[in-house]
Formats: sequence, C-alpha cells, structure tokens
Amino acid sequence: MSFVVEVGDELPGLSLAPISRATLALFAGGSGDHNPVHIDIDAARSAGAEDVFVHGMLTMAHAGRLLTDWVPQHRIRALRARFTAITPVHAEPACTGRVTAVEEVDGERRATVAISVTLRDGTTTLLGEAVIATD
Repeated sequence: MSFVVEVGDELPGLSLAPISRATLALFAGGSGDHNPVHIDIDAARSAGAEDVFVHGMLTMAHAGRLLTDWVPQHRIRALRARFTAITPVHAEPACTGRVTAVEEVDGERRATVAISVTLRDGTTTLLGEAVIATD
C-alpha cells in the first residue's frame, strides 16, 4: 500500500521521557556498550563531563523510532546521522522530521526526510536524513 507525502510534510513528533540512569544501565546491557562514561559518574568526570551522558546509539535508536512510528520498518531505505552534541542524563529529547524531497528512484517513489533530535534547552544532539519508500 502506498501513501502520499509532499515536500514540507512534518512527521508526527516523538517526545521522550527524561532519560534516567536506569535507562542508561539497561541500554548498556542490551547493546553491549558498557563504556563507563555512560554509567559511572567518576569515569564521566575523569573524561571531563559533569555527569554520565547518553549513548549516541540510544539517540540514534530514538531517531529510528521516529521513523517506525510513521512507516513500517520495511519502507526505510537509508538512515544516516551525525551527532552534534552530547545528551546529558535526565534530558528529554524530542525527535522531529520533515520531508525535504520526493523523487522516483529505480522505479520506486521515495521521500527524503530530514531528522533532528533536540533537547528542551534548544540543543540539537543529532542531525540526520532518512530515505523512505512511499509505494
């Protein structure tokens, strides 16, 4: 089943609850990323941070969830992103997306979506782009 999107369309946003230390510990266990700067305040401070901070790949997972809340996973053709700032523990990220292009590629209609993850204070922690099949 296809759906119609146009340049400028906004994806339904995804607002997240504050990211707790427990969430970081669970993500470390689930992902295998036990880097101490994410779960041990002493390690984070020795690295120059005030406190532990969120795994970049957890932020990336939230960006992926923004997409899969909008379309089924099988429609995602590409997802790329870069981290622009650290997400501190207790932050409340908000994920947004906007269609920036619609084109025909290899006989398939595809939408390019600009993605961002932003904190309440306006800090953008991730900028990315996804390509979605619309038919």
